[in-house]
Amino acid sequence: MAPYAAEREVPLEGYSKEVTFPKLVAPQADDHKFRISWFNVFAFGYWHGSALYGLYLGITSASWPTIIYAFIMMELSVLGITAACHRLYAHKTFKVKLPLNIIMMILATFSGQYTVYNWVRDHRLHHKCSDTDGDPHNATRGFFFSHIGWILCEKHPEVKRRGVTIDMSDIKDNPVLAFQKKYAAIWFTMVNYVLPTYFPMYFWGETLSNAWHLNSFRFVMSLNIICLVNSAAHMWGNRPYDETIRPANNDLTIVLTLGEGFHNYHHAFPWDYRSAEFGNETFNFTTTFIHFFKWLGWAYDFKTVDREMILKRVARTGNGTHASVKEVGGKNDVKAN
Repeated sequence: MAPYAAEREVPLEGYSKEVTFPKLVAPQADDHKFRISWFNVFAFGYWHGSALYGLYLGITSASWPTIIYAFIMMELSVLGITAACHRLYAHKTFKVKLPLNIIMMILATFSGQYTVYNWVRDHRLHHKCSDTDGDPHNATRGFFFSHIGWILCEKHPEVKRRGVTIDMSDIKDNPVLAFQKKYAAIWFTMVNYVLPTYFPMYFWGETLSNAWHLNSFRFVMSLNIICLVNSAAHMWGNRPYDETIRPANNDLTIVLTLGEGFHNYHHAFPWDYRSAEFGNETFNFTTTFIHFFKWLGWAYDFKTVDREMILKRVARTGNGTHASVKEVGGKNDVKAN
């Protein structure tokens, strides 16, 4: 674990010019003793226990419409992070018209990962300070911490002080997201818990217990699927674009997260709306989902990366496993066509 690189002082936004923070060089983690958030421990403990019981009920007593409904809701919850919170709001890789802005906000609420404002702030900080103590889910601290442990304790002091430097003006100026943030408590209670439970009870007579616990299963599964991007995709996989960073292309994460597992590519080119190199869309349903709204005319102004830039990065920092390297027989021979 690397110490702070204090010799390189980096001024950050939101502070006076005289205020600087030492640059953190990944992988880095100090010996900070985290304070446990017991409320979160009990809350997430309950949800995971409820989800396990929901799995049992899904096998033994829930109706098929409820099981299918829970699966669809789980996938919509995943899209609420991958398409909405991540590609649209955090990285601004494309723009949307008002109807899609509303749909994306609702999907983000389905995910249960609190407000878009909070999610985007933490994710932008993650990219700014990846795999250091400034990263909310620093993978240098191991799989459990980066997967869900970071939610169960108070934030590291570096996360708190660097978090206020993140520019959130675009999120604050979005009236749809401002609504979500203003009415967060009641909005999340209704959209993420009450309505998904009531829906199968009203339309096909499902029991309260089955409906509630299958909804818990849906929430917990989507949460853990998304958290694999923070944990598994920062530990295991291939690094064809940049072998100097921890994020990796992880096949299992690609499939489960509907295309977010091309993580080495994403950290090399975070502004690409596809979150993957062109041609890697077999399991990238998030991109297909976005393309539907492009066809509808509700999504536009897409940002991508040209082939030449990708090949230059592959030649400079890749690990030699990119398809272009295999074609020409060596990393140093890669050229943009």
